[in-house]
Amino acid sequence: MAAVMEGPLADLSSWQPEGCSIARAMDLIGTRSAILILREAYYGTRRFDGFAARVGITDAAASAQLRKLTEAGLLAKRPYREEGKRTRHEYVLTDMGRDLLPAVLALMQWGDSYLQPGPPPLLLVEESTGAPVRVEVRSASGTEITLEQLGVRLNEDYRRVLRGGGTA
Repeated sequence: MAAVMEGPLADLSSWQPEGCSIARAMDLIGTRSAILILREAYYGTRRFDGFAARVGITDAAASAQLRKLTEAGLLAKRPYREEGKRTRHEYVLTDMGRDLLPAVLALMQWGDSYLQPGPPPLLLVEESTGAPVRVEVRSASGTEITLEQLGVRLNEDYRRVLRGGGTA
């Protein structure tokens, strides 16, 4: 079972996935510490010491990941100052960082289903009602889409930009 590859994509041996968005995303956030720092930002961690301690990484590793995620635009640095101390920075999610939430929750959901030896340690619920929350693949009309119902086709706007014919 697989997605339905359409048009010239149907013959997998005749093309390469150049410019793959999955590869680009993994280049940016494909490390354990990057994903766990994002998890902590979703949970409300803002300060450097909190990220390093909660993710269980060295200060140097936390600093490198926070710098990378900030430079990429997923986090933004915001100054704060405690009474009698120097100005420091906290890290807050940007819109780009918030938009990654479904992917991170999908990893959590998959891990809960396939890697936990018993019940999952945390439950995702709608805060106001307590109703369970799940990440799903749905069409714009709201229909749930299975892998076999997923079509993959070339984006002509992307091809036009590659050929220098304008922006998408």
